[in-house]
Amino acid sequence: MTRLPTYFISHGGGPWPYMEDRRKALHLLEESLVDIPRQIGVVPKAVLMISGHWEADGFNVMSSPKPPMVYDYYGFPEHTYHVKYSAPGSPELATRVRDLIAAAGLPAQLDPQQGFDHGTFTPMVVMYPQANVPVVQVSLKAGYDPAEHLALGRALAPLRDEGVLIVGSGLSYHNLRQFGPGAKVPSKTFDDWLQQTVVASNPKEREHRLLEWDKAPAARQAHPQEDHLVPLMVAVGAAENEKADLVYHEENLFGGVTVSSFRFGAAANP
Repeated sequence: MTRLPTYFISHGGGPWPYMEDRRKALHLLEESLVDIPRQIGVVPKAVLMISGHWEADGFNVMSSPKPPMVYDYYGFPEHTYHVKYSAPGSPELATRVRDLIAAAGLPAQLDPQQGFDHGTFTPMVVMYPQANVPVVQVSLKAGYDPAEHLALGRALAPLRDEGVLIVGSGLSYHNLRQFGPGAKVPSKTFDDWLQQTVVASNPKEREHRLLEWDKAPAARQAHPQEDHLVPLMVAVGAAENEKADLVYHEENLFGGVTVSSFRFGAAANP
């Protein structure tokens, strides 16, 4: 089995793949997500998703064989509260994930009730529209400690050799009170720092900079709460000594937001 890379993706806003106007506006993001299966060159055994929309007191692991839907957004058209992404879960993988996390000395438990939130089902419906790849989610841990989430990534790293695609799903800029033109300067400022940190720094420097991300220029303007940034730490931790590549970037999302996505590790088809 080929070692799979890991990803941090900016997943867009709300249930955008199910809205024609939003999908047209986010065509660059869609193209980047469609390209991930091509990059890895194989159909993964499963996708392990760490979404910015689920957190718990510890690292909880979705264990339902048929995860339900979680419509965790507001103010969207009625039909978006009835969409279904019918990918199966994997209790077997969930148990493996729980055991890896626990073996690393981190708090972990199975959660048989948790369903797919939109940080998971919106990118997945674009990447794997046939819903034929099992999906398991792992929660963030409340408090968003970067070191703990890097450690989570390290604990999950063996799954890369077992055909599991690890994806951190968030947004490289997530300030709901400052979207549109007002986001132009802070999002670009933070993204410049993020590019330098993730792509241009060596692994040791990258980790050091991520541990102190809140000291970055415009850090708290970009992430007043870092739930959408912390999934990046997991993707980095699972591929901590490997090169990063920019796989998505635009500078006018939602009328002014600069956003990026990254791949860590080699792709079969770069």
